[in-house]
Amino acid sequence: MMSVPWRATKDGLELRVRLTPKSSRDAVEGIETTADGPALKARVTAIPEDGKANAALERLIADWLRLPKRSVAVTSGPKSRIKTLTLSGDTAALSAKIIVALEK
Repeated sequence: MMSVPWRATKDGLELRVRLTPKSSRDAVEGIETTADGPALKARVTAIPEDGKANAALERLIADWLRLPKRSVAVTSGPKSRIKTLTLSGDTAALSAKIIVALEK
């Protein structure tokens, strides 16, 4: 089994993301290996200033997984390329949504 960039918590999932800000488009581009383990590769057009890139990442992941925006939050690494997002909700349902979204 492939290692995945998320893990279950009592309230949902923690998702590791490698973010590239100031990109030409907003996109999720699969999984890549980082020094910290696997991470979802994401890019946003927003600049990494005043939390703009983090807010754009939260919107991107919420839209990508069709989740309410309030259920996605950057919970660690706000100034780092590697971030942890917390996704609130049913663990199994969230895992399934990520798997389906990655297959598209």
